[in-house]
Amino acid sequence: MLQRMCSVLITATILLNHASIGMADEFSLKQLPMPGKMVPLSALLEPPILKGIKVDLANPLHLEFILNPGQKPIAQQQMIQEVTRLVKYFMASMTIPEKDLWVNLSPYESKRIIPQSLGLTELGRDLLGQDYVLKQVTASLIYPEGAIGKAFWSEIYKQAARLFGTTDIKINTFNKVWIVPESEEVWENLASGDRGSKKNRRRLCG
Repeated sequence: MLQRMCSVLITATILLNHASIGMADEFSLKQLPMPGKMVPLSALLEPPILKGIKVDLANPLHLEFILNPGQKPIAQQQMIQEVTRLVKYFMASMTIPEKDLWVNLSPYESKRIIPQSLGLTELGRDLLGQDYVLKQVTASLIYPEGAIGKAFWSEIYKQAARLFGTTDIKINTFNKVWIVPESEEVWENLASGDRGSKKNRRRLCG
């Protein structure tokens, strides 16, 4: 019960803070923080993101990607690199089985880190890096000497006292923080006499 309380509060702490994880916009392995280093939250970031795909029905392998450039203007060459990276992410996610689209840095599962197929891609490398940063951010947020950490542990001990009548109990502080997709609405514009009209809408659930 107490471990579940910790998990819920950790998740709420991350989700309710209106900030993004630092380094997410310009990630590389060299930028990963050292183990044990405090990682603060960065300002809210809206990076470039793929919003749509145009498929040539006469040549299905010819794809055009629709991009939202994000809120931060960047140089053309940097934008080309960012778009290329996003397209590689997309192509990797389309060719790798869904069951293999995961990474894991649990200290108790050293032989279960990343599927071999995903490990050969930039997507897999960057997912591992972001998982590493997520764990650093989570640990930094609940550090008991910080403002958020003090509030977090105060709530933990308050609930422990209410449930068990004491705060002198062992707490398992090992928790997994999961990132999972929410539902998405996909609009499909079919070529016809009424070009550009929305012909079909399908809801995909993550």
